[in-house]
Amino acid sequence: MEGSSLIFGMLLSGVAVVFMALILWEEFLFPVRLKPTDEEIIFRNHFTKLKTQVLIYCAIPVIVGFIYFKYEVHPLPFFIWAAICLIAPVAGKLASGIKNYNDFLKLTHDTIEYKNNEKEGVLRARDIREILLIKDEAKVLHKVQVRMLDNSQATIDLDEMELDAYCLTIEKFITGHYGALVK
Repeated sequence: MEGSSLIFGMLLSGVAVVFMALILWEEFLFPVRLKPTDEEIIFRNHFTKLKTQVLIYCAIPVIVGFIYFKYEVHPLPFFIWAAICLIAPVAGKLASGIKNYNDFLKLTHDTIEYKNNEKEGVLRARDIREILLIKDEAKVLHKVQVRMLDNSQATIDLDEMELDAYCLTIEKFITGHYGALVK
């Protein structure tokens, strides 16, 4: 096999691994951009992000197929490498992105709107008795429990919505806008 052709095959295999890593490290490729105002702040899993991840993912099987049919490969190491490149993104980020596609959290002065898989609701500030900010062992906010005037409760699981990086912003907004209700 010609040297430049072999180098091209190695380069393609490296590109497949880089694509896999970009999908898994979505925060690097798709950072959430927030534009909080005094009135509201919205967190959402964007369709564009998921669509771009799927397009990048589709390049991986094309590269794997091209290498398999164009080059002489050793089956066991090749199939292990191909399985890692093909399965890891699907098992990791693509599955969670599809599962959390409709998730969002919108905080305004008058309402808290949320959707997280099975849970969703619109909570009006005038109907809220108290807000409990639940933190983990590291003192990072991961749930917001809201008790309404009629004693019903709603729990917003920020950790399940994959909003871990924005918990400080959420906490500041809640304490700033609903300060008297926060316990």
